[in-house]
Amino acid sequence: MYIKLENINKTFGNFKASNDVSFEIEKGKLIALLGPSGSGKTTILRMIAGLEHQDDGNIYIDGKLVNDISVQDRGIGFVFQSYALFPYLTVFDNIAYGMRVRKKSKEEIAAKVEELLELVGLEGLGKRYPDQLSGGQRQRVAFARALATEPQVLLLDEPFAAIDAKVRKELRRWLKEMIEKLGITSIFVTHDQDEAVEVADELIITNKGKVEQIGTPVDIYRNPRTAFVAQFIGESVILENYEYEKLKGFSKQKNAPKAAIRPEFVQVIPADEKLEKSSANMKGKIVDTEFRGNNVELTISYENLEIKASHQIEDFAVRKGDEVYFKVTRLYAFDENNAYTLINEVLKDNPEMYYI
Repeated sequence: MYIKLENINKTFGNFKASNDVSFEIEKGKLIALLGPSGSGKTTILRMIAGLEHQDDGNIYIDGKLVNDISVQDRGIGFVFQSYALFPYLTVFDNIAYGMRVRKKSKEEIAAKVEELLELVGLEGLGKRYPDQLSGGQRQRVAFARALATEPQVLLLDEPFAAIDAKVRKELRRWLKEMIEKLGITSIFVTHDQDEAVEVADELIITNKGKVEQIGTPVDIYRNPRTAFVAQFIGESVILENYEYEKLKGFSKQKNAPKAAIRPEFVQVIPADEKLEKSSANMKGKIVDTEFRGNNVELTISYENLEIKASHQIEDFAVRKGDEVYFKVTRLYAFDENNAYTLINEVLKDNPEMYYI
């Protein structure tokens, strides 16, 4: 493995920022550290960079123990949330800064800066100052500056947080393409699930200083293994102490009294549609609707439960007060610690009927 953290602990006063954190990252991967505020993700990033030192545990980069190696000698490129560009330096000089510190020749610096400006799509802007650039352009300058010293590892701390939504989405695609092109091992911190799922090869989910789960976005989204991940990933409705038998196709999971159901796991069918006798359908009433652009989120009342469903507006018209049939294709049962993926037993023999 290219990066390895082994039993890392870090405490600030009474706050445990990292609690026995261990994980490994393959060379060339783009990894997202994803979790709520205060979950320890930025502390992990800063310890890898050497900006913070762990209380105990080991950090390895390319097989080399780096615990006592300085920030400058770890081969790290760091992109900060606030860009951290020098406002009194031009774009060219900002990118060249690290190379000048390392006493590179003027010719080498000029060639490298021009190469990086082209790579990040800022050709011809080398003489501008940061305040003459858009937020997206400034982030690209920060990215180029981090790459100028040819680091082994690229670390990014919420790199898109200060950018408006439309530009942020464009930069996500751009970053993924650049990382794939360069093949550099990269880790970025985010609390934005859409960002993490769209960009990363793998996710490391953190919570209260611990690593909850590691895996591909699809694996974690489909099969959360802890109670926290089941509730944190996606937009679930949490049912507490309910009777599983109320939902057709599900049996009670032993010692797991709660469940998370995501709107996309609920299929809605018109009340006047003819149904098969073996169907997993239940009949409920729409008590609320919320327009989301390309879909409508429905709240369906059924057996003293309220379940959310994501309904495509092109399928059929729905209104508050309408009765509809619906079926739950999967849910996540969980106890205090563990989560269990349950797929509707009625639909198992017909896989196209449920979410995969």
